[in-house]
Amino acid sequence: MTKLKLLIGQWLANFTRRLQNNFYLYLAALLTVFVLLDASVFHVGENMRQKAFDFMVRHRVVAPAPDQDIVIIDINEASLAAMAKEYGRWPWPRQVFGEFVENIQTQQPRAIVFDVLFSDADLFNPDSDAYFNEVIAGTDNTYFPFLRLPEAHDKLSQVRPGMIPGLHEAVPGQSDPNATIAVVLPHFDAAVQSGRLGTHNIYPDRDGIVREYRLYRDDYGWRLPSLPMTVGLGLAYPLPDVDKVLLNWRGKPFSYQYATFSDVFQDMASKVKQRPAEEFKDKIVIIGSTAASLGDIKATAMDKTFPGVEILATAIDNVKHDDYLWVLRGSLPYVLISLLLIWLTTLAFYINMDRDKLTKLFSGTQIGLLVLSYIGINLADAYLDFTGPIAWAVMYFSVAKIYALANDRALQRWLAYGVKAGAGTTHAQLMPVIVESREPLGDALLKKLKRKIELASRTPCNVDIIKTAQSGIWGLFGDMVLVSWTYAETEAAYAAQAKQDASQLAAQLSVLVASLGLPTDTLVRHAIHDCTLAGEQTASQWRTLFAQAIIRLEHDETPLNASTTASPA
Repeated sequence: MTKLKLLIGQWLANFTRRLQNNFYLYLAALLTVFVLLDASVFHVGENMRQKAFDFMVRHRVVAPAPDQDIVIIDINEASLAAMAKEYGRWPWPRQVFGEFVENIQTQQPRAIVFDVLFSDADLFNPDSDAYFNEVIAGTDNTYFPFLRLPEAHDKLSQVRPGMIPGLHEAVPGQSDPNATIAVVLPHFDAAVQSGRLGTHNIYPDRDGIVREYRLYRDDYGWRLPSLPMTVGLGLAYPLPDVDKVLLNWRGKPFSYQYATFSDVFQDMASKVKQRPAEEFKDKIVIIGSTAASLGDIKATAMDKTFPGVEILATAIDNVKHDDYLWVLRGSLPYVLISLLLIWLTTLAFYINMDRDKLTKLFSGTQIGLLVLSYIGINLADAYLDFTGPIAWAVMYFSVAKIYALANDRALQRWLAYGVKAGAGTTHAQLMPVIVESREPLGDALLKKLKRKIELASRTPCNVDIIKTAQSGIWGLFGDMVLVSWTYAETEAAYAAQAKQDASQLAAQLSVLVASLGLPTDTLVRHAIHDCTLAGEQTASQWRTLFAQAIIRLEHDETPLNASTTASPA
């Protein structure tokens, strides 16, 4: 088993010497391919962006408050139960809504927005429908939804864009007048002819979560506005020049002002009013349902059960205040930021940046990007998506770090090649190296020198840095690199190769040190000292060997501007 480990270690050491730092380039190139594939095919990074957005927006410290001028008239379960006594089960006769609009208009609301699609005639109450249509015709502030069906149904439709008031060409002269669009319009002529129509379709992301709102669609050259966009146009709000916006959520469900439909309706019909006389003056009144039995509940970034009517309220609120969340869209920003982080990390590994500093810098950078993203969503109405790029950078860093650590283990601590306890004599070859420079040798430079020496030796060797800040005699041993080869006397091939490696390393020392960027007048001294260790008590012999190597180095008479080799003892 020991021999197998030794062989594996030798193979890894040789593999490292052949690849050197090119491994980091190959790894970066491989991840570059993965990033491009993900951006075009798999969309894993996009899903990460969505999950990170959900977490951040739910845990914001600073979140915009719901507009106090937006009120939701809620057709909830209590309203369904209360109204059933007189008007039966849902859907109620349209007379109910006609009376509601007629009464609430006396309070002069800015807008009455229905989140209820009146798609069919009430065959049993035609007079009720006629009354509602008459009420609508007498208003200029009521807004109604229509439903955009899937495009696959367009060929079956008989509705042309010109038949829908309020639609206009997205680009003049480039629309198809003969196109048909599959839509479900309100049944009431007054609602359609008013032109105050907009789609109320909600488009969740691939995972079924609602995060964005589509303000308009361009179909066959015709622009189909959403209900929030139509309300914004009617109330002269500034509209963003984008087809969809990332919703700037106001909070958990039921953050807006709510009033129960049955309570408001019954109070308006009573002679003795309990509610304020101008409760809805200058308000945007949205009529919709939160009743679970009516099925208008959606999963959103804020909650898995979010009322659809409140999604509409949030979109109108965003349009009114022009504070929807800004986000970098498309795959290009994702690809560019991911590759930037990957290749910057590659550069740090490639130039042999100090590992401890690199780990701290990398960790700090990634945490900083996440903090920046969180600050943006709190203070700047912007979502800076770094989640996917950070994930790729962490993946690269983890693999590169494992590779570096594995190679360190393969290249270090080869103290006894082929030596078995109590079997024969052990030979050792020590090579102390001292670099004398007017520039201080920091930990980072010494670690780089150690790495270069490890890669320069074909045979496994042990490289130690002797560095101390102590005073007195111990200070004399500071800033020294000690290279050692230890092997059994039976390992003749290893011994020959170790001596050759020591000789070649001695010839390369000046070049290796110069590559560290030290001044040209930097002096390098070294010595090569051989000895034999016998017996089992080798600790004292190692100390003697080390002392002899240092003495040989210090007593060498060769000038300091040359690299010298002392002869064996």
